[in-house]
Amino acid sequence: MSQVSAHKAMIEIDTDKARLDVDVIHGFLRESYWATGIPRAVVERSIEGSLCFGVYVDGVQAGFARIISDSATFAYLADVFVLDAFRGQGLSKRLMETIVSHPRLQGLRRWSLATLDAHGLYAQFGFTPLAKPERHMERVDSTVYTRQS
Repeated sequence: MSQVSAHKAMIEIDTDKARLDVDVIHGFLRESYWATGIPRAVVERSIEGSLCFGVYVDGVQAGFARIISDSATFAYLADVFVLDAFRGQGLSKRLMETIVSHPRLQGLRRWSLATLDAHGLYAQFGFTPLAKPERHMERVDSTVYTRQS
């Protein structure tokens, strides 16, 4: 767990799933550009199957991220956010510092993520555009959440 006191606020980042406020996480994700309309049950399953990081300011959930990984060779960073009310305090950078230094995520050959607007943040932690995009493929079902509602 990472704890820093800034501006009289106690900031904590940890991987304790019992602390996560699933209502907050689902509320943010269902309105996000990458998971619009995601059903709560899908969010719950994604948390269950991931290494999750909660960001708390004075005990209130302020942000979230999750890692999907085999803890040996690969990690995918997903669902990273800091709530609007808590932005501008450096929380996303602290979150990323905590994630990339986590013991289960050391020695990985490859990390991956997708972002529309946070390239600058991720570049600070060694993320770059795909070196060989011709080698990467994806399978996308953009209507899956509307069919699962």
